[in-house]
Amino acid sequence: MSKLKKIDWPLIILPITGVFTVSLILTLFPVQSHHDLTIVRSFLNGHFSFFYILVAIFFLCSTLYAAFSRYGKIKLGDLNDKPQYSNLHWGILVFTSTMSADIIFYSLCEWMMYAQEPFIKQKHNIFEWSLTYSLFHWGPIVWSFYIMLAVAFAYMLFVTKNKRQKFSEACRPLFGGLIDGIVGKLIDLIAVFALIAATASTFSMSMPLLATAVGNLVGIHNIRKLSLMLLIIVVLIYLTVSVIGMKAITKLSLICYTFFIGLMIYILLFSGSMDFILDSGIQATGNLLQNFVGMATTINSKGFTQDWTIYYWSYWIVWCVATPFFIGSISRGRTIKDVILRGYAWGLGGTYLSFIVLSNFGISRQIQHLVNAIGDVQSGKTYSQVIMKIMETLPQYRIAVILLILSMIGLYSTVFDSITMVVSKYSYRDLSIEEDPSKLMRGMWAVVFVMLPLSLLISNSSIYNIQSVAIIAAFPTAIIMILIVISFYKKSRNSLKNNEY
Repeated sequence: MSKLKKIDWPLIILPITGVFTVSLILTLFPVQSHHDLTIVRSFLNGHFSFFYILVAIFFLCSTLYAAFSRYGKIKLGDLNDKPQYSNLHWGILVFTSTMSADIIFYSLCEWMMYAQEPFIKQKHNIFEWSLTYSLFHWGPIVWSFYIMLAVAFAYMLFVTKNKRQKFSEACRPLFGGLIDGIVGKLIDLIAVFALIAATASTFSMSMPLLATAVGNLVGIHNIRKLSLMLLIIVVLIYLTVSVIGMKAITKLSLICYTFFIGLMIYILLFSGSMDFILDSGIQATGNLLQNFVGMATTINSKGFTQDWTIYYWSYWIVWCVATPFFIGSISRGRTIKDVILRGYAWGLGGTYLSFIVLSNFGISRQIQHLVNAIGDVQSGKTYSQVIMKIMETLPQYRIAVILLILSMIGLYSTVFDSITMVVSKYSYRDLSIEEDPSKLMRGMWAVVFVMLPLSLLISNSSIYNIQSVAIIAAFPTAIIMILIVISFYKKSRNSLKNNEY
């Protein structure tokens, strides 16, 4: 009953009402929804592409400044606090709580998407540049969003010891008492809506691959129905784990990471393409280092920047409502520099491993003419179907498919465990860092998160529609993120003044 009195009811009722409304509109009026989303996305792309680019540069520079300036010495907690988790365990939690199953989906097929783009086709080596852009879009810039905000949230939780675990509270140093009124409510509502858009994008993009993989093993070919069934199974898993609490989340993250690494090792050892995978990975990484600045500041690229770079910046921005908060919550006792550098190491290490191994595995099959992945996509096959054709080129491919299925289910579950925990904390007016949200609250949000993805799957929304949802939600969220960073620097100056770092 004590927690019931602390609930911030408007922050629960308004987003839930909005989710049901949007889900109903997308399901009942798919054609009109596509038209409306196209108009809004075209407006943002046409007038505000520069904004997304500047936000990206701002966050990357901010993390580097925070790590290597005096701010990097600030301890996130009391001076005698020790890290709650070992470096290995902390790193695994960071990766599995941020990387959903879509990293596997995109690692396996993004090179096909890029290889069909006019901007990439004009390059001297299409496949090298396709992988280079994957490493760019999943690289330091997007991880800077998570890492910088994780530092800001950890500072709020463990240094200022704020009992209100809300997105808006991170802006209090700028807005003061206004956070207790309409300004704070507006910030938190935008945050929750953005998080719902993030879950919709993740489930809708990669669930068909999971369904196709399961269908391949059990002989079921109705992918849409199987997607809906698997979505419910995933929800039940992360609902159970999130209700149990952090101990279950921690154990699940270790299991999930084991399956993920197992998939990488199997493909490296048994694909027969290890040399190609490693050589191409090194070349693409070198290409990224040589061209990073130009890639980060390009806007006019035959629409490639708007269709892909802006989408990826937006996609990670909407996830910034929850995942950085979770990273911050497990970082007590670490210095700011430690969180930033280790965050980059674990984040980039995991994502680059996935793309270098899985993308180059697919590219090797295309080059060796074992599959015609690009031709199959152009002829109308889905990316999930083409990915399965690539997987079937492996010896005892079902082992790899099982590892893929277990990795995807695990990554779905670990990510949604963490965000369910975070958004449940947002739902209270005040909650100390030692307190957990009620099981009923966590269960309720676990169900709400699945509503919009279900509507997108039922309405068979296109990739364009799913991307548009993220881009639109990211615009106001990015503004709030900048305010949070400014608030952090304003408040943390006191630590530098009052302590010798």
